[in-house]
Amino acid sequence: MLAIPKGQTRTYGEIANELGVPAQPVGQACGANPIPVIIPCHRVVGADSLGGFSGFGGVEMKVALLKHESAYSLLL
Repeated sequence: MLAIPKGQTRTYGEIANELGVPAQPVGQACGANPIPVIIPCHRVVGADSLGGFSGFGGVEMKVALLKHESAYSLLL
């Protein structure tokens, strides 16, 4: 997650492929992230949806953070 540049996103599947693991553990790692704004799990999205967000505010906060980084428009 730290390797994803500001303003960009990666899917759970893309990260899983890079690591050679299924996508589910990637999602679980994002969900278990204790500091989601510092470790930017908001930059990890689903192939067909935004996915979840474990930080304060849930998915609405994820959208706000992606908009702040100008990454949200890439998903539309």
